[in-house]
Amino acid sequence: MSVANEPSFRESVDLMFNRAVGLLGLPPGLEEKIRVCNATYTVRFGVRLRGEIKTFTGYRSVHSEHMEPVKGGIRYATSVNQDEVEALAALMTYKCALVEAPFGGSKGGLCIDPREWDEYELEQITRRFAYELAKRDLIHPSQNVPAPDMGTGEREMAWMADQYARMNTTDINARACVTGKPLNAGGIAGRVEATGRGVEYALQEFFRDPRDIEKAGMSGSLDGKRVIVQGLGNVGYHAAKFLSEEDGCKIVGIIERDGALTNPDGLNVEDVRSWIIKHDGVKGFPDASYTENGAAIMEEDCDILIPAAMEGVINLSNADRIKAPLIIEAANGPVTAGADKILREKGCVIIPDMYANAGGVTVSYF
Repeated sequence: MSVANEPSFRESVDLMFNRAVGLLGLPPGLEEKIRVCNATYTVRFGVRLRGEIKTFTGYRSVHSEHMEPVKGGIRYATSVNQDEVEALAALMTYKCALVEAPFGGSKGGLCIDPREWDEYELEQITRRFAYELAKRDLIHPSQNVPAPDMGTGEREMAWMADQYARMNTTDINARACVTGKPLNAGGIAGRVEATGRGVEYALQEFFRDPRDIEKAGMSGSLDGKRVIVQGLGNVGYHAAKFLSEEDGCKIVGIIERDGALTNPDGLNVEDVRSWIIKHDGVKGFPDASYTENGAAIMEEDCDILIPAAMEGVINLSNADRIKAPLIIEAANGPVTAGADKILREKGCVIIPDMYANAGGVTVSYF
């Protein structure tokens, strides 16, 4: 999401990094070494589909190999590009370091809209992408381990693991080449909901400390807090579900691709999720007000705002209108460096993504 005078996502990550290392007093050479991505591989491959050869572009970026394997998701989205993948790989390094998971950071992406292809076609594309990465050791149990991300899930991970196993028939650890697999294919219980669960735990910890609550100008516990969730994908859905079912939060707004739903009495997350799966959007959902301009709902009055979809959704164009006193970054980089400054000056407290959404990589480590 580009806004005039706004740094790119990659520049935003670098600006945040610079601000952090400015407090550490690292030697300049080491600063630069940590900041840059070690390697990025771009792969373009063809797959015969619908009677012709379709060409796809994919990336796998390795930010730091100070510990191996390197770890990080693979996303399927039309917005995927080299800068985005490198920024996400850097965030993975910092995230793993923060939660003390012994991995370097990596990230991958395929420039594709998964909704445009049926399951069989998507499997052909995924297997070919995995083949291109695996033959260069960019998928490898002891060197580079992908995970699900936006647009991918257990199914894609199972295809990738199977493709790797077919290419490495004697590798006893072949299944460990990806995480986020289905349980019946060697996955771990709790991985699907792990990132959303981590968001819930981060908020629970926040509300345990009176100093944190006071800094955000809030009081009491999570019970009854009004929450707006932007993006009801895997992370947003599980975070909203757990917060409403277990902590007494009211999900007063849900923002999706085709607009937003609001209900001051709270939305039933399960019902909304079922509606999205059936109707490919939130429009027409009963028991709620619908707004076509979903992004505007992020500026509505609430206690906690959870951006859980794309990077850069809170930026210079809307930061001064955000009313939430507490933002928890469930997505990667949803608040730009410029917006971060505006929000902090307003007294808004931001729980950063590299801590808040580290539940996924933590369970992957298990």
